Amino acid sequence: MSTPVRAAVMGTGSWGTAFGMVLADAGCEVTLWARRAELADAVNSTRTNPDYLPGVELPENLRATADPADALRGADFTVLAVPSQTLRDNLAAWSPLLAPGTVLVSLMKGVELGTTMRMSEVIEDVAKVGPDRVAVVTGPNLAREIAARMPAAAVVACTDEAVARRLQAACHTPYFRPYTNTDVVGCELGGAVKNVIGLAVGIADGMGLGDNAKGSLITRGLAETTRLGLAMGADPLTFSGLAGLGDLVATCSSPLSRNHTFGTNLGKGMTLQETIAVTRQTAEGVKSCESVLDLARRHGVDMPITETVVAIVHEGKPPVVAVKELMSRSAKPERR
Repeated sequence: MSTPVRAAVMGTGSWGTAFGMVLADAGCEVTLWARRAELADAVNSTRTNPDYLPGVELPENLRATADPADALRGADFTVLAVPSQTLRDNLAAWSPLLAPGTVLVSLMKGVELGTTMRMSEVIEDVAKVGPDRVAVVTGPNLAREIAARMPAAAVVACTDEAVARRLQAACHTPYFRPYTNTDVVGCELGGAVKNVIGLAVGIADGMGLGDNAKGSLITRGLAETTRLGLAMGADPLTFSGLAGLGDLVATCSSPLSRNHTFGTNLGKGMTLQETIAVTRQTAEGVKSCESVLDLARRHGVDMPITETVVAIVHEGKPPVVAVKELMSRSAKPERR
């Protein structure tokens, strides 16, 4: 009888917990790492995550601990599920504890402020591993629906296709269908930029601008993402797949999306601080919109929707003014 695959999931937010469930349902032995011992105790005693997925029963082959060494010991896959901007410091503390040969899996959809590094680049930099040891899981994966075992597809990306296939096998369940991809750059950009576009669509919804505006923002947002991806060497086909269009549509359409909800509150007239106060979990696009715009400028790529989101979120520009400026840009061909 073969030894079950062991997975450590570092982070007990809604998506980390939900993906831990997927791994466990696929037959892995899963250990969740929780920052707070009381949450780890609650997971183990109640078989639920009362803070982030209340009412969802967790599989028996999933346990929790507040000791990172305990979580990481012997892990075939180390899944990183912390906010993007905290990854560097967290991973620096965990790196000495990593199991030899473990594959580091990013669930994060962001770009690091200052360095403009994608999450896989941060992992390689901090853990001192090659790209063949780093994988990305992305796509239209709203945590609450996956925790309810509703059907979903995803992309598991790694530059080493054999590693991607190993991870694919480790998280393939009757309700979660992963596809492999070797275009890590495109998959990560799709996930990071869709959060920014999700904010824009949320703002438009909050302002009551209608479905034409939403459709236009989604489409032109995808064009922005693709332009940046091409400049960075990504495969343009990635952006018409699950990591691009699929994730973008789910984020821009669902009330379960943190970024869409955050944007909706801004569009309704709430201030940035008021919106942050009512937002329980991290809306990655709020910080990553600045680093995405920085990345675009470094590559000479025009991203007007991203610029507009930065102006509203971080520069205090009233949404009604920002929308008027966006709509009054000079006319141009669609494919440019």
